[in-house]
Amino acid sequence: MQTPPFNRAETAAKIASNPGNYKVCEGCDSIVGKATAICPNCHSFRFDAEPQSVVTHAVMLGSREQRSVTADDLS
Repeated sequence: MQTPPFNRAETAAKIASNPGNYKVCEGCDSIVGKATAICPNCHSFRFDAEPQSVVTHAVMLGSREQRSVTADDLS
């Protein structure tokens, strides 16, 4: 069974509605869960957890196509 296509706008809206549960990786600009210690994409350990930064970043990422390589792309 195939998984449905990833909807960036829906995911961005979910993140923007609850920014306290997320943070932005300062290495690759990915948005990860609040409990993440090391970014799964670039292995950075520096994050911006400021809620307004998370919202701004989510809106920006949700409005454009994916440009980064993720771990799933490499498997």
